[in-house]
Amino acid sequence: MPVMTRMLLSHNCTLSEGQVSTLSRDEFANVFALGLQPHRDIQCSLIENPHWIVEVLFDAQQKSPTEVAALCAKTLGETRSTEATKKIDRYTVMLLGGIKTTPAMGASPTSLQPGEWGVDVVETSAPEQFLAGLNWEVVTANKPLEQIFKVTHIVE
Repeated sequence: MPVMTRMLLSHNCTLSEGQVSTLSRDEFANVFALGLQPHRDIQCSLIENPHWIVEVLFDAQQKSPTEVAALCAKTLGETRSTEATKKIDRYTVMLLGGIKTTPAMGASPTSLQPGEWGVDVVETSAPEQFLAGLNWEVVTANKPLEQIFKVTHIVE
């Protein structure tokens, strides 16, 4: 029986209103639930949490967290590129992930737990500015490489 690894996704879209459609929590979760369906070793579902939207379960012996994040980025990018209402030629989907190393923020089963991956799914036309605003280089400088990732996908 595989040991499933848990990854929770949040969504941060910095694109101007009208450049892409606004995704509800349900629509955002469906992007991954439907788009990752061909990957039988990955399960996605909507969760009830004020910050996290999607729970992704995967077998880390089959795929690394970075590989799963790349599939998520590609899935969102492909979904967005086929939107009839898209009014932006090119932008970046970034997945910024890290392992939770501190105690959970709450007792809820949908809270991010120690050892699980928290991932911010970002849609932006200015990835460097976004990362600078987070102070990404400083925040991640002292973290072991196996505990963080940054995955990018260009949407055209």
